[in-house]
Amino acid sequence: GLLVMKRVYVNEAWCLGCRLCEYNCAFANSGMKDMAMALKGKPIFPRIHIEEGENISFAVSCRHCKDPVCFKSCIAGAIHILNGVVQINQDKCVGCLTCVLVCPYGALAPGESGVMQKCELCLKNTCKEPACVKGCPNRAIVYEERSEVI
Repeated sequence: GLLVMKRVYVNEAWCLGCRLCEYNCAFANSGMKDMAMALKGKPIFPRIHIEEGENISFAVSCRHCKDPVCFKSCIAGAIHILNGVVQINQDKCVGCLTCVLVCPYGALAPGESGVMQKCELCLKNTCKEPACVKGCPNRAIVYEERSEVI
C-alpha cells in the first residue's frame, strides 16, 4: 500500500552547512521565548545534526520509520509511535544508548540531561512547521508529503 505523511526531507545539494537548522531546532525545543537567552554561550542540543563530508554537507534527523528499530530495541519502553511520529517519553528513558546504536540514520542523541532526544517534527512546541525547515535559508530542508510504498 501507500503511506502518505508529512516528513522532513533534506536536499543535500542545497545544504550550505550553516547549521542554522541546529540552532533553530535547539531554540524551538528550549521552551524559551528569546533565542539569545536560550542559546548564547551555551552548548546546544539540537535534534537535527549537520554531517559534513569532503564536498558535501547535509542535515540528519529522524525518518520516522514505519517499522522503527529504535522502538523495537528500547529496553525501557520509552519510545512510542503516535500517528506515525516516533517519540520518546523522556521520563521513561534510562539513557542506555541502545537506540543510538541501532538507528541506521544516526537520528538520536543524548540531550542536556543525558536523556535521549530526537526529532518529533516540532509537534510538542509552538512551531506551525518544524523549526529546521522554517529557519533554513536555502530551502535545503522541506516538510512535505511524499507517497512512499510500504
